[in-house]
This record gives sequence, structure tokens and C-alpha cells, in this order.
Amino acid sequence: MINHHPKNDILTAFVSGQLPASVSVVVASHVELCEHCQQQVELITAQQAASAFNSASDNALIGEAPISKSEIDELDMIDMITALEPDTASVETAPVEVAVNNKLLTLPSALRQVGLKEWQGLGKLSRARFDLDDDEMRMSLLHIDKGGSVPTHTHKGFEVTLLLEGSFDDEMGHYSVGDFIWLDGEHTHQPVTQEGCVCLTVSSDAIHFTQGVSQILNPIGRFIY
Repeated sequence: MINHHPKNDILTAFVSGQLPASVSVVVASHVELCEHCQQQVELITAQQAASAFNSASDNALIGEAPISKSEIDELDMIDMITALEPDTASVETAPVEVAVNNKLLTLPSALRQVGLKEWQGLGKLSRARFDLDDDEMRMSLLHIDKGGSVPTHTHKGFEVTLLLEGSFDDEMGHYSVGDFIWLDGEHTHQPVTQEGCVCLTVSSDAIHFTQGVSQILNPIGRFIY
């Protein structure tokens, strides 16, 4: 059961196309897995469409130029296109699978056009970067093997996590497949997994380790987020 969702302002920005590309991919992937957020996105989309229509009507009432015949024809054409049933025969529906720890993982459809670089690992942690140019943000798959953990840390920027397989726990709760987590410098945690997990993550800046010998990695933290 999915218990952690994007906040309403994040979903609103997603529908409006105002999120960074990598964050939008993570939100789209969550929505694909979450019936509750699918309904929320449909509601927000309808509200924004109604607002845009009412705004256009108000502009017409206060004397702005009326909509031309060519614009009406264009709107009618859009309505006709959106009313058509999708041509499933011409749409690529094959799932994307990647090998993680000698098992195949099916990725959300939002990732079908994004390349994945080679895996790099240390101990029970391994990470593969997605080939997506999004300023300073980095999108990755993070795999934590059974019994593994990430040392206690906070974040210099923000980190968005979508759990794709398995489960993990930290000081703030328990997370399972489909859960969406947004953390920043106000949060300090140590993710621990008993069964192993795979996460889709986006980080805007380096993580900062806060306890034990892991703190010696902080000088190179920017290069390992």
C-alpha cells in the first residue's frame, strides 16, 4: 500500500509543466503506480482547464478581441483528436527492464526514453546514473542490498525518492513500493533495508554525512550524490 505521496503543490506544478525535467519524471512514475494520485492529477487538470476557459470568457466580456473562426476551427480539431481512441497498435508498449542484482526490474514508462549508465558500487550500495541533462540535478537508480543501509546524512539541496522495489525504514517511517519521499536540509536520516530495495532518486546537491567515520567522505560529497 502506498502511504507517501507528492504534496498538492507538487502535483499542481507537475500538471502545469513547471517542474524540472528529472523531478517531473519521478512524479510521473509515482502517478503511474498510484491510483490516488492519478485521480488527483485528473482533478487538477480539469480545474486548470476550467480556469483557462473562464479566463478566456472573461477577457471576451471586457472587450478583448473575440476568438476568430480559425481559432474555433483549431479548438474543434483538438477536441476531435482528444476524443479519438488511442491507436494501441502504433504505440510502443514493451516494458523497459534493467538488470539489478541479477534480477530484471521493470521501469515506469516515463523512463523509456532515458538512457541508463553503468552501475557503480561500494559494499551493499550501487548506483546507476540516468543520462538526463537537467542542470545540477542528477537522476539515478539506487540499489541497497539485503541488510544494507546508507550512513546517517542530511542534504545540501533536496532529494526526491520513489521506491520501485523492496522496502526500507528510517527515523521517519517505513516505505514500500510506490512511496514518494521529498527530503531536504531539514531532514537527517539513515535508510536501512532488510529485504533490499531499488529506488529512483533525484538529487540537487551533495549529501552530507553527519555521524561516524562516514564524515570523512564529506569533502568529496558533491561528487558522489
